[in-house]
Amino acid sequence: LVLVRLRFRLPIVEGNLKFFNTTLFGEFEERLRKAMTSCSDEAKASTSCNGDSAEPPLSQYTKEKANRTRLILETYYSNLAMQKAERDLRFKKLEKLMEDENLAEEERKKLRKAHAAKETEFLRLRRIRLTVADFEPLKVIGRGAFGEVRLVQKKDTGHVYAMKILRKIDMLEKEQVAHVRAERDILSEADCDWVVKMYYSFQDASNLYLVMEFLPGGDMMTLLMKKDTLSEEATQFYIGETALAIECIHRLGFIHRDIKPDNLLLDARGHLKLSDFGLCTGLKKAHRTDFYRDLSQGIPSDFLTKPCNSRRRAETWKRNRRALAYSTVGTPDYIAPEVFVQGGYTSSCDWWSLGVIMFEMLIGYPPFCSETPQETYRKVLCWQQTLIFPPEMPISKEARNLIKRFCCDVEHRLGNSEALEEIKRDPFFVNFDWDHIRDRPAPIRVNVNSIDDTSNFDEFPNVDLQLPNPSPVVKQNRAGLDFDADLVFMNYTFKRFEGLTQRGALRHPELK
Repeated sequence: LVLVRLRFRLPIVEGNLKFFNTTLFGEFEERLRKAMTSCSDEAKASTSCNGDSAEPPLSQYTKEKANRTRLILETYYSNLAMQKAERDLRFKKLEKLMEDENLAEEERKKLRKAHAAKETEFLRLRRIRLTVADFEPLKVIGRGAFGEVRLVQKKDTGHVYAMKILRKIDMLEKEQVAHVRAERDILSEADCDWVVKMYYSFQDASNLYLVMEFLPGGDMMTLLMKKDTLSEEATQFYIGETALAIECIHRLGFIHRDIKPDNLLLDARGHLKLSDFGLCTGLKKAHRTDFYRDLSQGIPSDFLTKPCNSRRRAETWKRNRRALAYSTVGTPDYIAPEVFVQGGYTSSCDWWSLGVIMFEMLIGYPPFCSETPQETYRKVLCWQQTLIFPPEMPISKEARNLIKRFCCDVEHRLGNSEALEEIKRDPFFVNFDWDHIRDRPAPIRVNVNSIDDTSNFDEFPNVDLQLPNPSPVVKQNRAGLDFDADLVFMNYTFKRFEGLTQRGALRHPELK
């Protein structure tokens, strides 16, 4: 009854739900919190809230139900405010576009009317519940520690997407919920050329689903395995694009922490986009210090105490690389040392990873690669002794210095103070056109014949494309009480405006 009274006494709607007063909601939240906790004080268990008669304290079940109600109300009204802000932003973009084009007033009225019709359609379509039944599975194109990625086609529009499927039970048991939420949040917020665009996210009783644009060019890992090494000109191009992608997510307030070739996807023109913000390849286990607690902190034995040339290291790396990409342990080759030691880290850790990738592009393998992830971990921590440039693989002084400026102590690391602007001034990027990089052709041509061409991805034979019937996921909390996984994954659903209002097949402009 308290919840109901508070719910309907809260005057948070003004102008037919046009905006949300956060101050009033804060007052509501405070009143609700007091109502939930006032009767739970064990010292007052013999007295009611008004002091009239003795009543038992609120049960744990009642508290959890009240907390769930609070979360539902908070989520609902927060979404109303966010949707209003998004509508305003879309309208401002339209007005700016018409102003830049210097359109006549009659033409502007027509465009405003068409835009209003799209907004109305979007409001209608976003109320329709999206399920896996709305998509036709075509092929499995990727696998990770907690799920897989499938090529799918939306039945009503014919649009082709990449659908990432994550098992809820794995997210809960492996304590990946926070990372899954971060991935969903950044993909919904990011709207730039350097991040894979997400069109929908939804869930059922068993799984979480992220429906994203399909990039048919494959990933940088596959490209490097085919080419062995890249020229300095090609490396300059790909490192420049990756730096722009990293800067994009940093501006949004996120740290990727898993920058590696596997997560650099190529579109049909060969340009890069950053993906996988939830570490679905399982590297999170390698981020946890307890995985390596039984290891000594001595200098690595591999490759330091035994003779080894660059050819042997490259062969070892290529032999193990594909298996590591799909394992639950993964490879720590690209992770900055400060991430391992639990001493705190900043967005600077992503620039370390960029330096490791640059080394691999020019030399043929990352600088700390070893036979096992544990050995790699030790070498990363001892990077002052293990960051060695093989003499049989000469590179320019500018390239060598840039790698050293990325792979160094945090306080001296390139990008730590001025971010991208500091990187742009490095001698390795002299005469590099940062402003029109996406307009130029990529140095390595990507062979793509159609929008659903999967020839640049691994084959996964004998895979059942049909999804099993969803079943509820229940996890035990510390008190031994069951709670619904839907509460943990509340507000996971997302629908992008362009995804619901576009008609006709989504196509890359260079594909005929």
